[in-house]
Amino acid sequence: MPELPEVEVVRRGLERWVAGRTVEGVEVLHPRAVRRHPAGAADFAARLVGQRFAAACRRGKYLWVPLEDKGVSVLGHLGMSGQLLVQPEGAPDEKHLRVRIRFADATGTELRFVDQRTFGGLSLHDNTSEGLPDVIAHIARDPLDPAFDEAAYHQALRAKHSTLKRALLDQSLISGVGNIYADEALWRARLHYERPTTTLPRARSVELLGHVRDVMNAALAAGGTSFDSLYVNVNGESGYFDRSLDAYGREDEPCRRCGTPMRRRPWMNRSSYYCPRCQRAPRP
Repeated sequence: MPELPEVEVVRRGLERWVAGRTVEGVEVLHPRAVRRHPAGAADFAARLVGQRFAAACRRGKYLWVPLEDKGVSVLGHLGMSGQLLVQPEGAPDEKHLRVRIRFADATGTELRFVDQRTFGGLSLHDNTSEGLPDVIAHIARDPLDPAFDEAAYHQALRAKHSTLKRALLDQSLISGVGNIYADEALWRARLHYERPTTTLPRARSVELLGHVRDVMNAALAAGGTSFDSLYVNVNGESGYFDRSLDAYGREDEPCRRCGTPMRRRPWMNRSSYYCPRCQRAPRP
């Protein structure tokens, strides 16, 4: 599933190609693509026609495009394989095209939602007073947000009575971090994924947050992480941060710090990658 850097790359593309444009027509080609819109496909399409898009927004892994002066937003959930593509009008339809949005201007491009596995989708939601779609009001700020409160995060971390990786993936504590970037940040911080949050001093918490920010900014500069053709930006281009990963996906390869073979362990229906020497497991 895309994490903060991948979603931010898509947001920037939407801001460039979609902001300020007025919707002329909407085609919903698969009902699952709008299943999170309770009123159904016809209502979704009808409410969008004639509306003008504002600049795309993001919090953590969540992406939305507000409708100007309406207090309503189109929330996009990319799921495992969702893509928001800006394509020339008349370009051949993608095999898994689910929603097409045409615009009233003469730029000759349209917005397409493509989703092979149909886990993602689009939906309309009222905005909160903070400008977030109401269904994601509980999502915490992400570490790249200037308003992110480090002191409050550390207090919540210590009070959680959990383990570090679980806390990094808890979107109510800190948003945008997923499995890949959690492993990368923990490797950089030399912290084991099962270390209890109650044992982490404030200084180490600040250091870990710094590594989270560093790895996310590096991924953004590389256009995100693409392991296959499913994650692309709005122009259909893949990111290449996977070439720079230090931990994730490197089972049995030498640690880039000490040379010890990296390990992979099953973890919450996922995998955790770590160095057994640099990231010592906590004592029982």
